[in-house]
Amino acid sequence: MKFKPIKPKKVSNQIADQIRDSIFAGDFIPGEKLPPERELAEMFGVSRPSVREALNMLSSSGLVMSYQGGGTVVLSLVEVGQGNTLSDLIRSQRERALKVIEVRKCMESWTAYYAAERALPEDLCQMEEILVGMEKNLAAGLPSEDLDASLHLAIARATRNVIWLHLMQSILDAIKEFQRGVWRAVYLTTEDRTLLFRHHVDIVAAIRSKDADAARSIMLHHLTFAETRSIAYVAQESAV
Repeated sequence: MKFKPIKPKKVSNQIADQIRDSIFAGDFIPGEKLPPERELAEMFGVSRPSVREALNMLSSSGLVMSYQGGGTVVLSLVEVGQGNTLSDLIRSQRERALKVIEVRKCMESWTAYYAAERALPEDLCQMEEILVGMEKNLAAGLPSEDLDASLHLAIARATRNVIWLHLMQSILDAIKEFQRGVWRAVYLTTEDRTLLFRHHVDIVAAIRSKDADAARSIMLHHLTFAETRSIAYVAQESAV
């Protein structure tokens, strides 16, 4: 029997492995910055050059991108090429956003299902914090489109499946401008926004109760409602 000599693993490789595992675990979402080099060096108890080498390795593998003076940003695992072609397409043809919502209905009904089965206490805490922010905005007559997106991302994160999370982030990035238009143009009354808020409360309640079938059903109902309002928005824009 032949044994191979044991080689100590480079510090930078160990750092890269831990950061990679953290990204795959969904601790960082696409577009989110990693802590600065200095903080990472302190966290790992290593030198900054070792951290820099690890980040270069992750950059070469397409997991992150470093910007001069702008830090290191996590990239999506599901994006292809430069720019966001889907976002550009929606900007030029708003009807395409309705196709995206159709996809979301299929996808997010299942993210809600799996979130109900797998959500951790910290996931539920994050969802509750977002709902508190939504409720405050509702009382103040303010829109909550950003919190809305954050809640849907939190649900995707709670599936414990990084692919769901990155897919959701990519889709929300692509339709962000469209969603903002819908919020400002067709969710105009307190009744509308209250109903939307209640949908989110009910989804989180089902996830908290670990009722996967209910979570899936309520999410599908919610996105069907959103689809109806989005159709109204597209028709309104086309008439201008």
